[in-house]
Amino acid sequence: MNEQHAANTQHATDKQHATGKQHATGKQQATENLTFHAKVKDYAAWRAGYDAGETGRNSASITNGKVFRSAADPNDVLVLFDVADTAKARTWIGSDDLKAAMQKSGVLGSPSIRFAA
Repeated sequence: MNEQHAANTQHATDKQHATGKQHATGKQQATENLTFHAKVKDYAAWRAGYDAGETGRNSASITNGKVFRSAADPNDVLVLFDVADTAKARTWIGSDDLKAAMQKSGVLGSPSIRFAA
């Protein structure tokens, strides 16, 4: 293998690791990202509801949630997720169960929910 080919192969491998998951077969599985931004009535109450919803999120292929809070307003939350199956995730996001859970946990108004590749 010449040096240029080796460098290109390493660059491609690095890029695969940065952009998605790789299967044992060498095929890359692309993941999308989901952002959830909302104001909540009380962070502790919201967080309890968020934690309780992990099974539902996982069944909708929404994983690896990372929760952030605003320094200026701790009841302003942003959550970043990985999504393996966008269609499944969109169905779950539109469900009455999720709407009821958000209302029960104290989400104020309509949250901003966005998908990005």
